[in-house]
Amino acid sequence: MQSSAPDIDSHVGSVPRHIAIIMDGNNRWARARGLPGAEGHRAGEQAVHDAIRACAEQGVQVVTLYAFSSENWRRPEEEVSHLMSLFLRALNKRVQELHEKQLRIRFIGERSAFSQDLQLGMESAEQLTAGNQRMTVVVAVNYGGQWDIAEAAKAMARRVAAGELLVDQITAESLGVHIALADLPPPDLLIRTGGEQRLSNFLLWQAAYSELWFTPILWPDFDAVALQEALDDYAGRQRRFGRSGDDAAVKKGESEC
Repeated sequence: MQSSAPDIDSHVGSVPRHIAIIMDGNNRWARARGLPGAEGHRAGEQAVHDAIRACAEQGVQVVTLYAFSSENWRRPEEEVSHLMSLFLRALNKRVQELHEKQLRIRFIGERSAFSQDLQLGMESAEQLTAGNQRMTVVVAVNYGGQWDIAEAAKAMARRVAAGELLVDQITAESLGVHIALADLPPPDLLIRTGGEQRLSNFLLWQAAYSELWFTPILWPDFDAVALQEALDDYAGRQRRFGRSGDDAAVKKGESEC
């Protein structure tokens, strides 16, 4: 169960357990090179592969990637169609490799809007890698944080209607059970590339206590060096979770002993 205020004792250390990434800048990367947007997305797919490998080498437990938001359907039809094709090709190309590296793949978001081939591909990838324990790679597709919270609220409302739960028993903790990724640690570090400094409806519930790191680097150029810069910055921060600075420092010192 995800608590609304994580315990600092389980969130100290220089390497975050869970990194969430908003991968922004593919189109701008392509335009800067006089290339069609499709080339930016292809370069972005390679950056995904490289980032996953770098996170696994750093000992990160979970990586969540914002691959396609619920708002991305507003993009031009040709671009959306290309993204879907690229997504399917990446699934077919990368899943076996990730499986061999003992990485688990999960997807969050509303899948019904995708083609049958994509839905089957996602299900097959999850089933194939379900037993892997080295690192979990979560891909957010047709996902929005507001949608996620609304789905959790509907689940709670159904329990109330069925007489399983009283309204007064609805708390942040009980609602959190129904939020996506409730069985995983919440993101310790949220990275956004491309220069924008907003969450764009990504993991709104889960990122309540995340450290945020924004970089102007466009996603296709995000590499192990950029990741290390983010990790170095994270390691130098003091995470208080509502405690005073002095108390948090004492707790962190006790944990590192």
